Amino acid sequence: MDIRIAAYAVIIRDDEILLSHWNEHGRSGWTLPGGGIEGAEHPIEAVRREVREETGYESSVDRQLGIDTMVVPAARRHTGAVPLYAMRVIYRAHVVGGELHNEIGGSSDEARWVPLAEVPRLKRVSLVDIAVRLNAAEPADGVPPAA
Repeated sequence: MDIRIAAYAVIIRDDEILLSHWNEHGRSGWTLPGGGIEGAEHPIEAVRREVREETGYESSVDRQLGIDTMVVPAARRHTGAVPLYAMRVIYRAHVVGGELHNEIGGSSDEARWVPLAEVPRLKRVSLVDIAVRLNAAEPADGVPPAA
């Protein structure tokens, strides 16, 4: 089994959430800014880097909200012949500088502030709903609450 550890940011301002549009391998959907940890990078360093790369914003992490895990069967993977265990560390963060822009040459193609009320109507990855629930519940154990 392959393992991938990633870090993502929930950034909410004025009843809007900052989202990144993932577009890779013929699949797409709105997601949180974030992504895979590189080398010996700490998850907080990774989430700050990913927010900057995908949105143009500098961010500061407020707190860890939780950890979500999932297993992607080998048949659903675009690369790799074995299942993938994905661990997603989710942080609450806020913008401290920079300007909104779209990532160039990466796995996302647009960044946007989206009203929270519009999120349920978006084509989005499950991580968005999980993170919004974590943000609202702030569970002490960091386990995402059930839908």
